[in-house]
Amino acid sequence: MDLTKGTVESKSARAKKMMLWFGIISLVMGFAGWTSAFIVSSSREDWLQDFVLPAPFFYSTVLLIISSFTYGFAKRSLILGRSRQASALLLVTLGLGIAFIGLQFAGFSDMIAMGYYFTGPTSNVTLSYIFLIAFVHIIHLVAGLISLVVVIVNQLRGKYSPQDYLGMSLGETFWHFLDILWVYLVVFFYFFA
Repeated sequence: MDLTKGTVESKSARAKKMMLWFGIISLVMGFAGWTSAFIVSSSREDWLQDFVLPAPFFYSTVLLIISSFTYGFAKRSLILGRSRQASALLLVTLGLGIAFIGLQFAGFSDMIAMGYYFTGPTSNVTLSYIFLIAFVHIIHLVAGLISLVVVIVNQLRGKYSPQDYLGMSLGETFWHFLDILWVYLVVFFYFFA
């Protein structure tokens, strides 16, 4: 298959998809490095044993999984020509994403209430890793929220149709990646923290 052939639009779509996947792969490598460092550091004498993640982290996980479904249903609704339903589902996804971040900070507050801080004399290397990794994920989720807002604005302006929804599809892919990444991190922390 000759990738140099095709319309300008198809070449542009392929380039955008490839750039998204390059970004996702680089994020996977970064988080793999942090979780590997977490495992290597767990042999330290000052490593906190049997730490249990606060409940808000698990509640936020449920919200993020639901938001992946609402984003997927939004795209499906658009493809079926149900533009209003697609718009409503995108707004629900936005609300769930914001609620996810709120619950993440509630989890951080719970860790601080337990006496664990990111840095300082009462910090612990175990919790410092958890703070760092979870916060970096939040930063990427904020990027996902920004892309979702762009998708919502484009949807409300009628820029997507059942035949042309590349922007929504790219946003959905990134959102699903962030969801899968967070599920991996929660499972990782559950078994290795």
